[in-house]
Amino acid sequence: MRKKLFSILFFCLSGFAGTAQEFNCKVDVKHDKIAGVDPIVFTTMQRNITDFMNTHKWTNDDYANNEKIDVNILFNLSSRVSGDNDGYSGTMNITSTRPVYNTSYTSPLINYVDKDVTFSFSQFVPLQFDDNHITGTNPLNSNLTAILAYYAYLVLGLDYDSFAPLGGTQYLKKAQNVVNNAPDGSGITGWKVLDGNKNRYWLIDQMLNTRFEEVRKYWYSFHREGLDNMYNKPEDSRKKVLAGIFKLSTVNRENPNSIYLQFFFNAKSDELIKLISQMPATDRAPILGLLSQMDVANTQKYNSLK
Repeated sequence: MRKKLFSILFFCLSGFAGTAQEFNCKVDVKHDKIAGVDPIVFTTMQRNITDFMNTHKWTNDDYANNEKIDVNILFNLSSRVSGDNDGYSGTMNITSTRPVYNTSYTSPLINYVDKDVTFSFSQFVPLQFDDNHITGTNPLNSNLTAILAYYAYLVLGLDYDSFAPLGGTQYLKKAQNVVNNAPDGSGITGWKVLDGNKNRYWLIDQMLNTRFEEVRKYWYSFHREGLDNMYNKPEDSRKKVLAGIFKLSTVNRENPNSIYLQFFFNAKSDELIKLISQMPATDRAPILGLLSQMDVANTQKYNSLK
């Protein structure tokens, strides 16, 4: 049985333990911009990616069906890869949620678009992944499963972090292992320090860097000490969540324009806005000011609460 405090609080699972995999993942593949390819290829792609995410065993824990983590993945393919009849480029949008104790509400863990997605897919070649041999024999083919594995471990790390302080470290390190051993070849980007300052490399590097440890600790406080207690102690829980904004501001001053904080706000800005809207208008200014400095993309949303 998956050892989470939330499971103990929310369910009596002793009679339901099993060996189910970790994810309830739904996949969609948009291919309107791709011409000259039999649509059955993309139907097969969607099915195979779904099966890969949902049947691969990502942890050593046993998950009951009601413990599975909800994940949605959208591939938006925009072009073919030159020189590879089975190669495609585009973006991948991944979202994931986590239930909040004593409610029907699910809180977003990830809402992120990866723009460095290039891979090769053949409907006749099964998707395979091995933590000890990530590059495989065909880098472009292996890049698909490497990207999927990276985000699978990222989802797990964030999910476990939300139930215990730094509880997802082992899975974040697995994601980092994918980065360190990622496929390398023509057209493959997003894995290296020189591939820009906001990619898969930098995201996991910052998550595991002690400079950003307060963000991960706040992630736990946000969910377990904040949202999970909202039903019984709404005012105290709201204060707990909003107090952490000041700690994030300190991290932001020391590490401006980090992808990790942007990643955080992509998932959490709407929740923060809802919580702030429940405060007296006269008390909102300090927090809204800090959020506008850290999360420039959503400044207009924050300004609407002033």
